[in-house]
Amino acid sequence: MKKFSFTAKVLIAISTLNVSVACSKTPKNKAEVMQNVKDKMRKESNPIAVIETTEGVITLELYRHAAPKTVENFISLAKGEREFTDLDGKKTKRPYYDGLIFHRVMPNFMIQGGDIRGNGTGGPGYQFADEINAKALGLDKIKVASSPMAMKEVQQVLRNDIFKKLNIKSQADLNAKMNQVKAMFDSEAAKWKNKSIEELYVARGITYTPGLESESNTKGTISMANAGPNTNGSQFFISVVDNTGLDGKHTVFGRVLSGLEVAEKITKVERDKQDRPHTNVVMKKVTILEN
Repeated sequence: MKKFSFTAKVLIAISTLNVSVACSKTPKNKAEVMQNVKDKMRKESNPIAVIETTEGVITLELYRHAAPKTVENFISLAKGEREFTDLDGKKTKRPYYDGLIFHRVMPNFMIQGGDIRGNGTGGPGYQFADEINAKALGLDKIKVASSPMAMKEVQQVLRNDIFKKLNIKSQADLNAKMNQVKAMFDSEAAKWKNKSIEELYVARGITYTPGLESESNTKGTISMANAGPNTNGSQFFISVVDNTGLDGKHTVFGRVLSGLEVAEKITKVERDKQDRPHTNVVMKKVTILEN
């Protein structure tokens, strides 16, 4: 089998991308590749990630300006520079994403990957904090009452708070204090309607970071998947529609520059009831390019 150098592999991958090219010739080096995508980039200093999948190539700009620590985590895993816990429980280093699958795909929503176990339960063996500035997303100005989804979350916040205040630990306790619970719930729920989404999410345990240039979960963004506040690891998702209802909960750390049609194609493959493709959609290789 013929072997290709790293540079040759990058050029082969890039040659398939649907990007604006200033000249007709194939890019000859990394600098030229970067030049070809700069007209689509938010910031020239941001790195590029090229994800070669079994369904095509997706290229993304990684937003250091919005989530610097998240971007560095993705890059270090992709390059094999960060240690992670392998399936055998041992610490190791290798290009983490190469060979992993998109284990969850949903039409008109997103594709999710980055799980070493391939079933949604795996990660690199560590977790790190969210990188979100709620005020940059305008969450400090959006009222809870304007979002039916937010009002449902208020119910969860109030349930935990009221149960704690009334020392309710069983169904019997709840039955005995139902009138008190209802009165407190109605009173507190009314107050929450005029509070902001930011206040609600903080009450749910999310910590925000001022100063970041946070981006919204819109069509084409790549964001961290998590199991709650500050549980980021390696799993990510690429939105194929606007998913602004996820703003404030999931760190956005980049955007598709080319290949969004590939992501949309992946959402439409045959899948089971858990939204896992019947035939694996594999990330064959993830390459990082920087100025």
